[in-house]
Amino acid sequence: MTPTLQLFLIVSTALFSIGLLAALSRRHAIFILIGIELMLAAANLNFIAFWRFGPQPQPPTGVLVAIFSIAIAAAEAAVGLALVIAIYRHYRTTNVDQLDQLKG
Repeated sequence: MTPTLQLFLIVSTALFSIGLLAALSRRHAIFILIGIELMLAAANLNFIAFWRFGPQPQPPTGVLVAIFSIAIAAAEAAVGLALVIAIYRHYRTTNVDQLDQLKG
């Protein structure tokens, strides 16, 4: 079986849906960050798939965008995890429903 663009788009849609469900339905900040990472992975899969199945003599723009997106995701994960650790040290919870004192 040869992978097609449709197969990659179906997998990407499934990844994005799982990530969206995890980000919207979970109460803990770590699971929300994991959901966001899944959504970014789905976007990267789309970039690579459209680059791969596009016209053959083209520069690797899809790969470059995916690498740039991976770098942004790594920075986002580091900053997000640092914020979660700081909030946990102060409030002793990662449940986002209990963090109502952060409102301005």
